[in-house]
Amino acid sequence: MAPMPVEGARDFSFREHFADGRPARQMERALIEEAPVAIEINGIGYAVMMATPTDLEDYALGFCLSEQLIASPAEFLSADAAPVEAGGWMLRVQLAASGAGPLLERARLRLAEGSCGLCGIESLEQVMRPLSPVTAKLDVEPAALFRAVEALGDHQVLGRETRAAHAAALCTPDGAIKLVREDVGRHNAFDKLLGAGARASLDPASHFVLLTARCSFELVQKAVIAGVPLLATISAASTLAVEQAASHGLRLISLAREDSLLQA
Repeated sequence: MAPMPVEGARDFSFREHFADGRPARQMERALIEEAPVAIEINGIGYAVMMATPTDLEDYALGFCLSEQLIASPAEFLSADAAPVEAGGWMLRVQLAASGAGPLLERARLRLAEGSCGLCGIESLEQVMRPLSPVTAKLDVEPAALFRAVEALGDHQVLGRETRAAHAAALCTPDGAIKLVREDVGRHNAFDKLLGAGARASLDPASHFVLLTARCSFELVQKAVIAGVPLLATISAASTLAVEQAASHGLRLISLAREDSLLQA
């Protein structure tokens, strides 16, 4: 019996060559889906993101929370995702009227962002905008972190299939994994997780997040905005990530392995 296809992956044909001189062979391998996802919010074209087109309703909610377009999930009314004929996906999001002001302001600022990443003083100020510090405290022992790291692989369905997916896990203080979301992009996986957690009414302040990614400034920002008290990443952190975590009350763990970890 042929294995069931994994959502978010498609098989491609390759010719495999070997260094030891064995004859090349034809093979099938699953690749993770990557597609442009155009996000339209209240009729305004807001962003086009490269993402894996799974769990898009979770992604829409988490994205709006991370972008601070809404203050709570109650302001998120709906999300409708559909493939478009030209390729990619359209994700139409409807927010309550209270989100219209932040939406228009952020959309205006996005127009000032160029291909170099962040162009102009206004964009830089927006990226480094002050955030409310994390006030929640969570008692998480190293043993709980090791437990979560060891268990994460069992939850990475897309990762096992393709070896190309980032995962974001919401974990209880004792290291039990409650939710996992996967994506080709680490930021997208985190947004999907935040959206899924909000839809399941799981309080981020009483959980920690484990990511299969290097810890960047943007991921720290997302954790602080969400009120997550502890962020752990499999790979190393950047200088700015460590500095921003310390200044915003976020406990930061990096290089989290099954046998060791670093606490900033």
